[in-house]
Order: sequence, then structure tokens, then C-alpha cells
Amino acid sequence: MQILVLYFSKGGNTKKLAEAILKGVESVEGVEGVLKHTDDVTKEDFLSSDGIIAGSPVYFGVMAAQLKKIFDEFVGVRKKMEGKVGAAFATSADPSGGKETTMMSIIQVMLIYGMVIVGDPMSATGHFGTACVGTPDSGSLENGLKLGQRVAELAKKLRS
Repeated sequence: MQILVLYFSKGGNTKKLAEAILKGVESVEGVEGVLKHTDDVTKEDFLSSDGIIAGSPVYFGVMAAQLKKIFDEFVGVRKKMEGKVGAAFATSADPSGGKETTMMSIIQVMLIYGMVIVGDPMSATGHFGTACVGTPDSGSLENGLKLGQRVAELAKKLRS
């Protein structure tokens, strides 16, 4: 079973959070995590994954164009994504910089793809996904780990 952690990162903060999420995914027995930058992801990565956790820096309150482009280009596999788990994460430079609206823009696309959406667990923040301001601190990295675990555990349950 595979979970794709997909991200766009220009300055490196979103990549750092993606790496923490990947660790959470891989901490679940029987689940393999695959980390892909938007430059490297393929349709096959989507199709062979039981879940996708997608992340972006905040760009005008929504996901970066580079991430949106992937969902636009892969729309042909949309019906094959139905029932797979989806989750979101975001980073910003400002405390009120639109992290929740960015995650919601990712979640909207995943809903249209027919995915089962999950936020971060109550042991993290219990909201739309995980997010941070600037470089992820230890709390943000821990929340990312918990999000990865939650998605992997749910994907296993749905598959069985």
C-alpha cells in the first residue's frame, strides 16, 4: 500500500513539512510513503497510491499554481481516484497568511476527484490539515507526522 506526499516548495519550508508527513506515513506498518515534488510526480504515482497528502505554500490564499497544474493535468484519472484518502498541508510567511484557505483549495480539488478527505487528528490541531509559519518548528513537524499517520491508518482501513 502506498501514500503519495505531493508538494510544491520554493523556499524549502513546505518540503520540510512534507518530509515530516512522510515519516508519519512510513511509521504505519505495511504502508510505503512516496515523496514527490510537483516537478517529478506522474499520473502513475496518483493511480498507484491509496492516498494523497498534498501541500503548498500560500499563494494569494490558495495553492501554488504548480500544484494546481498537476490536478488540472491529471483530471483524466479523476474517476479512478474515487474512494482514496486525501489530505492537505500548507506553509506561509505570515501568521494570518491564508493557510486554511490554501488547504481548502486543495481539499476542494480532492473532493472533485472523489477522494475521502481527512484533516489532522485531534491530537494535533484537529482542523483542515497541518500548517506552519516559516520554517516548521518541532510542534509543526510533530503535527505533520500525526497527519501522515492518520492518512496511512485510514487508507489501510478503507482497503481492508
